[in-house]
Amino acid sequence: MVSLKSADLNAPRRQAIDAMKASLSPEQWARNAAFVAELRREISAHPVSRHPAIDILNRGVLDHDAMRLIHLEYRHAIVQIFTDALLAAQMQSRQLEPRLAPASKMAGRFLLTLNVLDEFGFRPGKDAEGYYRGNPACAHYPLFEAVLDDYGVSAEDRATFRPTAIATEVRSFLEDAYGSYVDVSALLAVAEEEVILFSPPLRRATGALGLGVDDGYYYVHGVSDDDTAEAADDDHEDDLWFILTQAITEDQFDHVRRISLEYCDLWVRFWDEQLVLAGAAETSAA
Repeated sequence: MVSLKSADLNAPRRQAIDAMKASLSPEQWARNAAFVAELRREISAHPVSRHPAIDILNRGVLDHDAMRLIHLEYRHAIVQIFTDALLAAQMQSRQLEPRLAPASKMAGRFLLTLNVLDEFGFRPGKDAEGYYRGNPACAHYPLFEAVLDDYGVSAEDRATFRPTAIATEVRSFLEDAYGSYVDVSALLAVAEEEVILFSPPLRRATGALGLGVDDGYYYVHGVSDDDTAEAADDDHEDDLWFILTQAITEDQFDHVRRISLEYCDLWVRFWDEQLVLAGAAETSAA
């Protein structure tokens, strides 16, 4: 039994990953890890990773109306439901039992919690009273709502906004996975990759319009080695792939590959539609 008084509390991510590895035989872990590595390579080569929207956003050529609409679409497609999906994965980790040893679900929940704490507005360290540091106003969802404020989107605009069919399809695809630990973990990993790909360009396009991006939502999204942000989306993505490595079984390989690449396909269609709408917005504003 681990002693609470002597337990090593350092390097929590590494310790959770080690615990997940220990829950499978070395052969099972190696087989699953090889599948996940190949899937990640396929995703990195997918057309979404080089979508024309990335360059267009980076160049800062879209006008205010176009960017306002893109943010409303993006809000519906992923921002509003991202923490819902994380919490669904937390819940469905129970599906590891009784296939694996008792409490095997906890290491995955541990890693998901690091993601959730970030999303909910906690920060590493202790406050003045020796308790957790954090503020719900720093949660990522309200920070995104503040971006909409900067774009002049009213509460009525948000309530009456009608998203495109593809934005709804992207959203529903993730929501439909909530019942499966394997499915929702895989799609969350893909979603984190999408965030890594598109958050920096969205930040540059927003900044090009004179809106503040040195704090708030765009300050906490991106990769951990970006000196201009305080983000850890790459760590969270890696953690989700480790979670999938523990959870998946060989009979699920083809299914997970299919839904992961299908989700990437949907994101391509989403960004295709955003460029169409952006062109329409530019034309109407001219």
